[in-house]
Amino acid sequence: MSVELVEVDRSGFRECVHRGSVVVLDPDGEVILALGEVHTPIYPRSSNKLMQAVALLRSGFAPSDNRELAIAAGSHEGEPEHVAVVHRLLTRSGLAEHQLRCPPELPSNETARARVLASGALPRRIFMNCSGKHAAMLSACVARDWPLESYLEPTHPIQLAVMDTIAELAGETDYELGIDSCGLPIVPLSLSALARGFATLATAAADSEERAVADAVREQPWLVSGTGHHDFLLMSAVPGLLCKVGADGVHAGALPDGTSFALKIDDGGERARLPLTAALLHRLGVAWTEDLAELASPPVLGGGVRVGTIRAIPGVLR
Repeated sequence: MSVELVEVDRSGFRECVHRGSVVVLDPDGEVILALGEVHTPIYPRSSNKLMQAVALLRSGFAPSDNRELAIAAGSHEGEPEHVAVVHRLLTRSGLAEHQLRCPPELPSNETARARVLASGALPRRIFMNCSGKHAAMLSACVARDWPLESYLEPTHPIQLAVMDTIAELAGETDYELGIDSCGLPIVPLSLSALARGFATLATAAADSEERAVADAVREQPWLVSGTGHHDFLLMSAVPGLLCKVGADGVHAGALPDGTSFALKIDDGGERARLPLTAALLHRLGVAWTEDLAELASPPVLGGGVRVGTIRAIPGVLR
């Protein structure tokens, strides 16, 4: 059963509580903290993207630099530079935007979305936050001469490679595929297995595909996420941290020594994710800097001023 993890305080009154589950593994893969349902499969959603990117490298995806690899592993916000990197990736492989099979959307970033709307433009596939992953999958298909039109299908060679790679890295194979919001198959994993996958990437050998993905994500956190996004804020505040959010309240990551974590907020509330992860990192020994403390206590506003906070429930992570 899940537990109470995060509370929302307004004017000294506990207004809301978010329940969920969280697991922490030590560098040897042993559980050192388990709250809630850490062995029950969930949909990691975009937290799987780093392991998916490893599969794409193994399948022929050849990024020109870490910017392209980061966007392939990321959930970008549709800001102009995000779109430019995805477009470059497509063009280098002789591909065009219409070949992406992710749904057309407006940018997630408010400023970028406002500019698109002001220009009179319509939603586009390249604006969708998974377009980097889709472009990289198509690039791998070009390299292997695999069919392009059917790359979303679970039986397509690129998806079989993704499933095999995730099973290898996370050490868990008992799953039934779902469909993610971008249309691609999604591999369910337990939180324990998800954390184990991140530890594998964070501690991989220097010449491996796993390490290439980890290094690109840590080097380019803005391309993995975007302005003001949780992963950008956390990886900027904690040197060496590797992490990736997933939709509906999922987050996973690892420190350079292989200590890893994964969490899921039951109600999918994304406001609970950042303060919980920041508090969890402090629990793991990360220095309580001003930046990390601020991330662990985002404000609740009333009339434009702070009247409360969102925070991990005191003592819950002991």
